[in-house]
Amino acid sequence: MTITLIILTVLVSIAAFKRRDIFDKLLLSPYRAVHRREWYRIVTHGFVHADYVHLAVNMIVLYSFGGAVEKTLDALQAEGVTSVPMLHYAVLYFGGMAIATVTTITRHKDAHDYSAVGASGAVSAVLFAFIFFQPWSMLYLMGVIPVPGIVFGPLYLWYSSYMGKRAADNVNHDAHFYGAIFGFLYPIAIAPQLLWHFVYQLMRW
Repeated sequence: MTITLIILTVLVSIAAFKRRDIFDKLLLSPYRAVHRREWYRIVTHGFVHADYVHLAVNMIVLYSFGGAVEKTLDALQAEGVTSVPMLHYAVLYFGGMAIATVTTITRHKDAHDYSAVGASGAVSAVLFAFIFFQPWSMLYLMGVIPVPGIVFGPLYLWYSSYMGKRAADNVNHDAHFYGAIFGFLYPIAIAPQLLWHFVYQLMRW
């Protein structure tokens, strides 16, 4: 499913780069979502991106961790812990995408000119699900510094929260933060006993 999501996102994003009308139709506009009931934007905005770099970063992260999360969900099905792994992965991805928009829509629902694009909320959900299942696996801070996921995660959340409060750039850090929280908690929501799996993994350091 990860590969399918990547292909669809790349194709739609490239089409939107070439045609502004597609970009405008799919982006997240909190004003239009609330006042014109265009709620579909909660999902469609995740398939368009600001530029090729934005697209590449999100898709590289999704590719790097999505497959591992899928394999873990398959293994959990085989062990009888959960069922329908593809459905859970879809809920993880699109749920993260939707949850990531809650603060954005609430904060900017009356701002005619505010918009957001990108799969960052969904990708953050997948990344943090990976951290939940493999907390000691190495991730790369700033792309170069190897740190365990259990260390990377809190740093990522702190940075996203800090930058979200500052609102000093054009990045929707709230989407990163809430998508990540959703991704970390989702495994516990579908199978509470997985909390002990997480604790066990921490103790194996």
